[in-house]
Amino acid sequence: MQPVEKPLPKPDWLKVKLPTGAAYQKVKEIIDTHDLHTVCESAACPNRGECWSSSTATFMILGNVCTRSCGFCNVITGKPTELDLEEPWRVADAVQRMGLKYAVITSVNRDELKDGGANVWAKTIQEVRRSTEGRCQVEVLIPDFMGNWENLDIVLAEKPDVLNHNIETVPRLYLPVRPQGNYKRSLELLLRAKEAGMTTKSGLMVGLGESIEEVFAVLDDLQKSRVDIVTIGQYMQPTPNHLPVARYVHPDEFKSFEVYGQDKFAAVFSGPLVRSSYHAGEVLERTIRQA
Repeated sequence: MQPVEKPLPKPDWLKVKLPTGAAYQKVKEIIDTHDLHTVCESAACPNRGECWSSSTATFMILGNVCTRSCGFCNVITGKPTELDLEEPWRVADAVQRMGLKYAVITSVNRDELKDGGANVWAKTIQEVRRSTEGRCQVEVLIPDFMGNWENLDIVLAEKPDVLNHNIETVPRLYLPVRPQGNYKRSLELLLRAKEAGMTTKSGLMVGLGESIEEVFAVLDDLQKSRVDIVTIGQYMQPTPNHLPVARYVHPDEFKSFEVYGQDKFAAVFSGPLVRSSYHAGEVLERTIRQA
């Protein structure tokens, strides 16, 4: 994969404040002392400063080494060496100490495990609810479990408040963007989750070389899978070794995606800095109000 020689300059609408403040430091301290991983750090999220300063974070379980090599993702790729069975308790304690009313949990892919990590997923949901006495809603952003629907059912049995699985990009770009993923498999996962009674959510990035028409087609497919909430945000190259940004999508174009999807889903959140877990609790509240 060859990076562009001169990365495109970021437009003004993508400039964000540097992380700072007491609340930010408190969140960082809790995460560090509990030996936890967050997608905020591992994926180099541009919203980390804002989210941590408001005492929110997206926890990443099952370690910090992923068995897949997605072209957009800053998480380490390799062969995981261990499975931390104490992790669910540490996540739950951190959620309790942070006083969260809404927790977002994601994970690396653990394709080498027979259950894909599903049992750790289930235990983490259980422990977060136990530690907060049910006062904290839980959104999970799960992998595809390689299409092993028995493993998916292990997670669904815990009835998370939101079941999120990102479609990530348009089908034509799956090979460079998500080489071990499968577009149709992800759509089936979302449909199965909806049929199990979940509130479902999915997201995609733009700026990787897709056309507007291709984005509209993905929205049509997500509607067929009965997805409730859709998020659309700008792809930003985390390092020179990752896929280059093909273009920075103007906010007006993000608005056109939102308008196209507004009658297809309970809610569509589309903007340059939108990420799947960004303001997730507020997104669910707005979705419920709009329903």
